[in-house]
Amino acid sequence: MSILPLILAAAIHALGQDPSPAPDRLNGTWSVDLSADPAQPYLKSMTLTLAEDGTVSGEFYDSAIQAGRWKAQSGRLCVAFRTTDGAGPYHTAACLAGDRVEGQTWAEHRNFVFVWNAERPDLSAAPRP
Repeated sequence: MSILPLILAAAIHALGQDPSPAPDRLNGTWSVDLSADPAQPYLKSMTLTLAEDGTVSGEFYDSAIQAGRWKAQSGRLCVAFRTTDGAGPYHTAACLAGDRVEGQTWAEHRNFVFVWNAERPDLSAAPRP
């Protein structure tokens, strides 16, 4: 049995997949919309730094990112990390979706999962010194 058909099938499959975004696309500051009610905006900052070794550092919801990791695969760029409020851990996973981030955060000690979206902050609206 020849392995050529298997190699060709794998190559065709690989060509049909979108390339994953570059890690630097997630680097920087994001404005995370944690609003439970769209009429009452509740925005918090998230800052991400994706390192070449696959680690993620930064801050989310005024807490340092712990044990962060990232992966680019199958056309997706995603991060996972832990933060804390001092009472317990918050586990977050998020992926780049076009020009925004879609994520979810689980706080077992608070008995909730929160689904959120993030965009780059509008720096043009910020007051100038």
